[in-house]
Order: sequence, then structure tokens, then C-alpha cells
Amino acid sequence: MRNPYFGRLLTAMVTPFYEDGVNLAAAGELAEWLLAHGSDGLVVEGSTGEAAALTKEEKVAILKEVVNKVRGRAKVVVGAGTNVTAETIYLVKTLEPYRPDGFLIVGPYYNKPTQEGYYQHFAAVAQSTKLPIIVYNVPGRTGSNILPATVARLAKDFKNIVAIKEAAGNVAQVAELYQLLPRDFTIYSGDDGLILPFMSVGATGLISVLGNINGKILQNLMQAYENGKVEDARELNAKMQPLAKAMFMESNPIPIKYAVTKVTGIDVGKPRLPLTPLSKEFCKKMDDILREYKMI
Repeated sequence: MRNPYFGRLLTAMVTPFYEDGVNLAAAGELAEWLLAHGSDGLVVEGSTGEAAALTKEEKVAILKEVVNKVRGRAKVVVGAGTNVTAETIYLVKTLEPYRPDGFLIVGPYYNKPTQEGYYQHFAAVAQSTKLPIIVYNVPGRTGSNILPATVARLAKDFKNIVAIKEAAGNVAQVAELYQLLPRDFTIYSGDDGLILPFMSVGATGLISVLGNINGKILQNLMQAYENGKVEDARELNAKMQPLAKAMFMESNPIPIKYAVTKVTGIDVGKPRLPLTPLSKEFCKKMDDILREYKMI
């Protein structure tokens, strides 16, 4: 099994919307743009893709559009996690015929399961498909943390659980994951701003928000570190940090959707309620930082 499993930089793609539906043409166009600007692969219908605001039919349509557009040139991972195990399995089985390369499965949110509950949830999902699975640990959205020992147990028991998107923001937790997991198991950082410290303790890739507008700086940073050019990686990290931070001036994906339209010229529309468009004061701040980085 190769590491990183799906590629070094996976961009968590925003979902383009019309006022009354999904803009599939823009989704295909954005997928092309991302592959031309640093992304090794794409994650559709994740948190940044507003998965929680999409219908089942929309999820199928988006996946079909992106897979057909990419045509095997890169890996396409689809988010299929919910807070109900049976519903997650149903969504996996619904999306599987449309040829994703794998699934991103978030830890059940709201329920706050025990570690045994997490294990049983992911075990049931893994047994429902032969496709590879990325465990998505994001306590800030789910309310509880999937511990490294639980991830290691899952990796040992299920060959199709191949990676984790670790977004707990804890370098020590990544170090513990690396200690407990097989060396071919991929640890993806779930935070752009933490990719360098995470790589220093065992992460080998990134599932990115910033990749929607500037994948190349992230690729260059990671490649520099991998090639032993640590000082170059530090400098690129210092350059990247203000831009990455700006993508969270309001709740994700509000700022990145605004930035994508500005930078790429592809109109991805507004976020869906209950998310609202970027406020006017932050629009000006975003414009200023994008100009500072010569991106608009």
C-alpha cells in the first residue's frame, strides 16, 4: 500500500450553487482548475463542500460530474459520513456505483459515541464496501475525539481503512498515531496551518481548504520538507500561514467560497443556509490579502 494513499494534496472542493440548485457545470470546471493548480486528488462533499446541506440526489449528481470530468487522472474521494450508522451505510451503497476511489467518513457528530461506539460504527461501514476509507476525526465539528488506539484497532482489523484525516489540531496526537499505526497507513493533516508540524511527526499529506485557491504553495512546502529542505519548508510555511488563516475569518466554507470565485473566475455561488455569504467587512479584508499574494 502506498503512502500517501490517494496523493499528497487532496483539495476538499467547495460545492458550486445556483440560487435554486447545484451548479454542476461549475463543479466540473472547478475540478479541472484544481488539478491544474496543485491538487493530486479531490474530496467532494466534505465539510468544505457543504455535505450537510446536500440532498442524496445532489450528492450523486456532483460525484458523477466530477468523476466524469476527472476521467481517472486523479483520485476522487467522496464524503459519505452521517451521525447514523445505517444512514452512512445506505449513503455508501448509494454512491458506490458512481465510481469514487474511496470514502471520507466523518466520526458521528452530535451523538458523542464512546470509543467502542466509534469502532463499531467504522467497522460496520468498512464491512459494507470494498472501497478504501479515510477516517475523518474533527472534534470541533463532531463534539468528541477518535483516539489513536481506536484508529489503530480499526487499521489492524480492516484492510480497507487506509487513512485518517486528522483535524483535532493536536501535534502530540499525530505523533501517537504514527507510533501506533502501520507505516503504510496514511495520516493526512486536516488543517492547512498545521501541515508542517504534523509532517514532522508522521503525517504524509494534507486534505486542504486552501488548495481551492492555492494548491501550489502547499505542494511546494510539503515537497521541500520531504526532500530534506527543512529551511525552505519553514519559509514557505511562514508565507502560507496568513493566507490559510484568512480562509477561516468566518465559518468554513464561507470565506473560501468567496475567494474561489475571486481567484478562479468560476462563480461558485453563495453558501447554503444556515451559512450566509461573507460579510462586507471581511470581503474587503479578503480582497486585500488576495491582492497581497498577487492572486487577484
